[in-house]
Amino acid sequence: MIHSMTAFASRTGNLDAVLWSWEMRGVNARGLDMRFRLPEGIEGLERALRAALTKSLARGNVTVNLRLARDENGAAANLDETQLDAVLRALDAVQDRAFAMGVTLAQPTAADVLAQKGVMTVNRSDDVSDDLAAALIADIDPLVAEFVTMRRAEGAALHDVIAGQLALIETLTADAAEAAVARAPQVKANLTAALRRVLEDVAEVEEGRIAQELALLAVKSDVTEEIDRLKAHVGAARDLLDAKKPAGRKLDFLAQEFNREANTLCAKAQSAPLTAIGLDLKAVIDQMREQIQNVE
Repeated sequence: MIHSMTAFASRTGNLDAVLWSWEMRGVNARGLDMRFRLPEGIEGLERALRAALTKSLARGNVTVNLRLARDENGAAANLDETQLDAVLRALDAVQDRAFAMGVTLAQPTAADVLAQKGVMTVNRSDDVSDDLAAALIADIDPLVAEFVTMRRAEGAALHDVIAGQLALIETLTADAAEAAVARAPQVKANLTAALRRVLEDVAEVEEGRIAQELALLAVKSDVTEEIDRLKAHVGAARDLLDAKKPAGRKLDFLAQEFNREANTLCAKAQSAPLTAIGLDLKAVIDQMREQIQNVE
């Protein structure tokens, strides 16, 4: 089953007072292009992430963002005694000055003192602990698994769309084969008339020579090979859709071959119905190729 290269995954987690959030996005690309935005100082994180993606993905432009935040509400608070002493001295100076000026002030409560800036501090460290690094690395596999699951789901939708387009190509190819048979008498008459116009000034031309020239012209306008190759391409594309390995590159190449045969069919058509079918083929093939661009 094919996978899409377009997907999104996210995860959140926490350890002690540290919160984290992952975001992983993928779009189509010729190869596997990985771009990371990770906090600095987390030993082994990028290496583990790169290894997990390389193991699970074959193609795609993948961007991974990791954000860290600290929960101040869950962090331990400490009393800064030096700052407390400074605040108390300041309060004592204010009380003395107010008393000297005949102003009566209410006594500050302990809560008022603790509310002063710097009296209470929250322990925090910008260093990433070994436990946090281990937790983040352990979160990589579930993140990648969620990402792959979405790629698989998108791939299933792509499978159905491309399979429908292949069915339409198969129908149009059968119609082209019928149109090619139906045009045969008219093509023969057109070729004969054209050849006679070319040879009308020639005094004597053997009927055998005319037949030979007509045969050569008929070969040049024959679309049997193009129709046979289109049928073969449909079968090959269906096999690739159900392949277990990534098949996007092969499908892309096959789409080019589809287009080449449709172009040749139009060039050889020599009839309005067959030309119309060839143009319809080209339109469907172009639509299919757009979908194939997203296949891994």
